[in-house]
Amino acid sequence: MSDFSLDTRLEADTIALGDLELCSVRLMNDARFPWLILIPQRPDIIELDDLAPEDAQQLTEEARIAVSVMRKVANPDKVNVANLGNVVAQFHLHVIGRFLSDPAWPGPVWGHGERRAYPAHGVQPLIDRFTQAFAEA
Repeated sequence: MSDFSLDTRLEADTIALGDLELCSVRLMNDARFPWLILIPQRPDIIELDDLAPEDAQQLTEEARIAVSVMRKVANPDKVNVANLGNVVAQFHLHVIGRFLSDPAWPGPVWGHGERRAYPAHGVQPLIDRFTQAFAEA
């Protein structure tokens, strides 16, 4: 894994939560939506089929865990799981808690309004809740 490096845009827009067996887990720094990003810690992964079969299976398991964690921590009405990569080519999986009352419902979160960063004093409790839920998963 020494050749793995995180895309600078992902690093700038997210907050590190920790690592699973395959993926780095990050919180999107957008207080409008509870939003996790899973990034397989492998070099040069652009598309799903760039992953070795065993890594693709591990990604599926880690996505399942992330959905469970999102449901436990945020209790959303729906969890969206998506891979786009139109802006950031490095493969990453979005796990987004959605609410009937959220500002983008029922449409996608992409391109809706302006990102609102978490206040520095208020994000730590959310980080702690996500970290604890991943530890218990």
